[in-house]
Amino acid sequence: MPYQPNPTRYSSMQYRRCGRSGLKLPAVSLGLWHNFGDVDVLQNFRATLHRAFDSGVTHFDLANNYGPPPGSAETNFGRILKEDFRGYRDELIISTKAGYHMWEGPYGEWGSRKYLISSLDQSLKRMKLEYVDIFYSHRPDPDTPLEETMGALDQVVRQGKALYVGISNYQPQEAAEAMRILRELGTPCLIHQPKYSMFERWVEDGLLDLLGEEGVGCIPFSPLAQGLLTDKYLHGIPEDSRVAKGVGFLTENQLTPERLNQVQQLNSLAQERGQSLAQMALSWILRDERVTSVLIGASKPDQLSDSLRCLDNLQFSAEELARIEDVLKK
Repeated sequence: MPYQPNPTRYSSMQYRRCGRSGLKLPAVSLGLWHNFGDVDVLQNFRATLHRAFDSGVTHFDLANNYGPPPGSAETNFGRILKEDFRGYRDELIISTKAGYHMWEGPYGEWGSRKYLISSLDQSLKRMKLEYVDIFYSHRPDPDTPLEETMGALDQVVRQGKALYVGISNYQPQEAAEAMRILRELGTPCLIHQPKYSMFERWVEDGLLDLLGEEGVGCIPFSPLAQGLLTDKYLHGIPEDSRVAKGVGFLTENQLTPERLNQVQQLNSLAQERGQSLAQMALSWILRDERVTSVLIGASKPDQLSDSLRCLDNLQFSAEELARIEDVLKK
């Protein structure tokens, strides 16, 4: 039986305007970083995407190198998009990126015009799309002039291959310069995608202020610190976790007694709020009005649904925020 989306899918999701643009994003977006490559069964991807859209999640975030192997997340997503979401493309925001290594030789990564445009062409073929809604420079290139990288973003919009452009992993000073160049080219920067969580707060040192002043959206990734800000590691390292399997960026040496003590204290506070630790960690980020949306990963539908319940309580008292700060400073 063909997939039929939930007819009330937009009733429970919050949508936030992306900076000063005309675009709104769901408060929670689905990132296809680790769980949509050739490492799991396609039916699980399908069920997770269905659950997301049925819940009002309209934004799916990819990159050329997502998998593993690189490119497989876009290929798998493209197949499901064609088979199940054919009639709903105009209700979806689909983003992809280029910047990290994708193929051999001098043109297979970083920020040259050659690489960025070639990569987007490949991404569109993998996803069987004529355009993406947002195309990102995935990381700044120290050896390519920023004018060339931003010029490539401007070019893909003028070519009709992307509706909007953004940047990811740019520090405040280089982000400000990138925004200036794009504004002068006539293709404003829509959004910045930085790494941000309770345990990684560099964006608070200037970037969030910059985005607020410039009217640029913000969509943090890794808000759960690769699973550390969940109940997964409260009682040791599960056998099926990424740490145990050696997959992903969270390693066993990061699970220090001090860090695990912080996690346990934060979990206790979350329980007092009637939330899971993951829900509180997402709510904590979304409490800031400069944050447009938060990117979550999900390996199965129920995990996604659990994270979405963060929207039930986005308010923090001054006492709760002070207690969180006290824990994080230890």
